[in-house]
Amino acid sequence: MSEQSRPRRPVRTGALAAALTAALALLCCTGGAGAFFLTELGGDAAEQLAPASMDCTGDFEVDVSGKMPRFAEYGERQLRNAAVIIKVGQEMKVPPRGWVIAVATAMQESRLLNLANSTVGGSQDIPNEGIGADHDSVGLFQQRASWGTVAQRMNPEYASRKFYEKLVEVPGWEKLPLTVAAQQVQISAFPDAYAKHEELAARIVDALAGGAARTALIAGEEVCDAAAGGEIAASGWTAPIPGGVGSGFRTASRPGHNGVDIAAPKGTLIRVAATGRVLVSRCDPDRRGRLTCNVDGWPGKGGCGWFVDVLHAQGFITRYCHLVSRPRVAAGDTVQAGEVIGEVGSSGNSSGPHLHFEVHVEGDRSSRGAIDPVPFMRSKGAPLKGAG
Repeated sequence: MSEQSRPRRPVRTGALAAALTAALALLCCTGGAGAFFLTELGGDAAEQLAPASMDCTGDFEVDVSGKMPRFAEYGERQLRNAAVIIKVGQEMKVPPRGWVIAVATAMQESRLLNLANSTVGGSQDIPNEGIGADHDSVGLFQQRASWGTVAQRMNPEYASRKFYEKLVEVPGWEKLPLTVAAQQVQISAFPDAYAKHEELAARIVDALAGGAARTALIAGEEVCDAAAGGEIAASGWTAPIPGGVGSGFRTASRPGHNGVDIAAPKGTLIRVAATGRVLVSRCDPDRRGRLTCNVDGWPGKGGCGWFVDVLHAQGFITRYCHLVSRPRVAAGDTVQAGEVIGEVGSSGNSSGPHLHFEVHVEGDRSSRGAIDPVPFMRSKGAPLKGAG
């Protein structure tokens, strides 16, 4: 893309002054519903959809034979297979990020079912949960003959162990996008198919293993809710900047504020919160329809300034407003969790440098799809600092 060659702005160092956090009350959206808006994306206020979350207990042991949680997408036997996959990862001391990758892979390959194969002799005589017909592939991960005997590949513990053995041999697998890491193991004809399962796989890991997908690997330790400063949680999410939240979501004084304002000095790098595809990357017109994003804005000017919308798995959208200059990404780009997409600024309806951050559901970019980013990001293990 054209902006990739542009030199990156340096991050200003030093602790944030307390006054900067306090000043967020005066940033975008002061004065109620009329003070901040994305001029082309208006709409009626929506009732907040609270995302499901699981406490991060620090005790991630999974009970394979215990009661399974309920998910609309999968039944008990499929979740029990997911529990086996996680349990094997625990026994092999693979970090939780690996459990998410493994569960997502099995979701794509077999819908978490231990499949026989109509073309593989003897496979239907082994206990199974369905019949497939993909070459000579069998089992949860649809492993072919080179991975072991038919009986071995249709043993969920064996199949899981073989997957992890190959995964941990992939250089830097913990930092790779899920679909890339999974493809390095599976060598699938559909290498991009795994990404769409990451969101649900993380929720399944959380439900089965005490919120383990909410951990980030720091100094060799899995730390709960720690992906606030650039680390990426096992869920695949990270906080966009390490600043503190000052102006909240749809408060009594600002009912039209469809996100939160995060304090940060001008030039602070903004990182995309999760892997996804850029939907929009441009200057938002102000109240008078002017595209004047290359200058600092002011309260009442209107518009989001330079902004980026990114679509993630399961229809989530994140929005990043008031960038200091044209974003580093363009519409249609694929971006990876933690990738820098721009720098904090004060363009648009703003009285000082900060990031206005939004989360939307069901692919709805309007205000109707907006939810409170604070509980959502906490549920992903990437809490926004300073948020209660």
